[in-house]
Amino acid sequence: MTSTGIRLHAPAPGWSISADVVVVGSGVAGLTAALRCEAEGLTTVVVTKARLDDGSTRWAQGGIAAALGEGDTPEQHLNDTLVAGAGLCDEEAVRILVTEGPDAVRRLISTGAAFDTDDEGGIQLTREGGHHRRRIAHAGGDATGAEISRALVEAVRARGLRTIENALVLDLLSDADGRTAGVTLHVMGEGQHDGVGAVHAPAVVLATGGMGQVFSATTNPSVSTGDGVALALRAGAEVSDLEFVQFHPTVLFLGPDAEGQQPLVSEAVRGEGAHLVDGDGVRFMVGQHELAELAPRDIVAKGITRRMHEQGADHMFLDARHFGADMWEHRFPTILAACRAHGIDPVTEPVPVAPAAHYASGGVRTDSHGRTTVPGLYACGEVACTGVHGANRLASNSLLEGLVYAERIAADIAAGRADGGLPARVPAPAEQRPEGPERSAQPSQRPEQPSEQRPEHPLLGAEARFAIQRIMTDGAGVLRSADSLEKAADHLQRLHAEARDALAENGKTAEPGVDTWEATNLLCVARVLVAAARLREETRGCHWREDHADRDDTDWRRHIVVRLNPDRTLAVRTTDTADFPPTRQHQQEQ
Repeated sequence: MTSTGIRLHAPAPGWSISADVVVVGSGVAGLTAALRCEAEGLTTVVVTKARLDDGSTRWAQGGIAAALGEGDTPEQHLNDTLVAGAGLCDEEAVRILVTEGPDAVRRLISTGAAFDTDDEGGIQLTREGGHHRRRIAHAGGDATGAEISRALVEAVRARGLRTIENALVLDLLSDADGRTAGVTLHVMGEGQHDGVGAVHAPAVVLATGGMGQVFSATTNPSVSTGDGVALALRAGAEVSDLEFVQFHPTVLFLGPDAEGQQPLVSEAVRGEGAHLVDGDGVRFMVGQHELAELAPRDIVAKGITRRMHEQGADHMFLDARHFGADMWEHRFPTILAACRAHGIDPVTEPVPVAPAAHYASGGVRTDSHGRTTVPGLYACGEVACTGVHGANRLASNSLLEGLVYAERIAADIAAGRADGGLPARVPAPAEQRPEGPERSAQPSQRPEQPSEQRPEHPLLGAEARFAIQRIMTDGAGVLRSADSLEKAADHLQRLHAEARDALAENGKTAEPGVDTWEATNLLCVARVLVAAARLREETRGCHWREDHADRDDTDWRRHIVVRLNPDRTLAVRTTDTADFPPTRQHQQEQ
């Protein structure tokens, strides 16, 4: 796979540093990869869009799934994952997850993460949708992600890893042979308009999280704009399964016009016995699935949406009044505080909920070592598509996937360096080596250098972000159809064409900046998502086509793979089976 040659319009780098590995993202996947690479003796730089602890991991409430409990086994965890994935999980990838997961969690604990324990000192486990056993380890009641993030950030700082915070990654650098050579990025400094620089490294690990901000309402933080997927596409990498966006069934309903990040009401609330009810107090999930409220998320989201349509309502309710004040305060303090902040007391009243965009099951296609189709480029966590999640992620498998595959990536990079497969680090030109206790890299004060190459990718204006979100919510949300997806594709194409034509006709494009780069990235991932959703004419997992209501294993038990052509059109193909084909790097090893 070769690069498309497409780059975001940006000033030339005005500063640079070098490393063996650059990790982009600071959630559980990114920081685990960075710590493991550093432990292998690899000089590692962590780049993150906000502060180290501001990614999606800190918002994870429910917990991390692993076969840690008495009587539980990796095989049982595997079976639950395969069922939730609706026939599209790669079984090898899932088996890696569930067999390596328990020890990976124990290593996370040794790093400093403190999980809730029972009276005997064992890890306290709960249950969530799709799991037939209690296997969800949690921390702080419902603050698991925050605890994991705290522990990993403290470990990174204690070990003195170089970090670049408040930095938006722009594009992948490559050498003459098409191998990864680092990234360009923009540091959002103190009033500085141009903070563009470069980190030169022969291995790049994308751990940039999700793309929930492509929709109007999401549980994702504002930084989740699909930057990693868009960068990978421009670099020539393949992405897969982007049509499978999981809408979390129980997001706190703040009104029909609510936009941006919405408070999540963890699936663990249902795992502890809360009931979904309609406005009349009827438990409508009973009889729809053997697990009722604890059915896999796609089934619960569909059940809620269907009931809303039947009753002309814009939300349903989660009733956990029977928990009592003590359980709410000790088991779910974060959720209780969020509800009360919005004038709702779950101790005395049902909580209004509705589905909202939550998790991208698809992403940059990787093999079992996290390698993408671009040599030297790796991906893990939500930005990646390992084949673990299939058409619908099983609850609390996401933190585990980030943990397990980050460790595998670090091992692969170290092995590549040891056997000569990874090029040696070459010092960057005019390398800046920052000083200070946190070794946080800052851009030099050199003046902006003119770009040697005419920018090839037009930028959208900042206002396009909201247009994209409305288009995607209306046309590619929980419920989709050929008509809604066609309209969405047409609107997105119009935005794309207007920016392209303005650049071609008069050389004009929006001014480079974080908001215009993000809007451009959102359009890129939105186009791919809609193209895949239009092609998949069936209902499977979290992809729900009202005009193709049935699952079609004969024609559609396969993956959709997309790459970006140099002319910015999309090349779309399907795999022959539900298993992932090997990446080019893997094929070369055979």
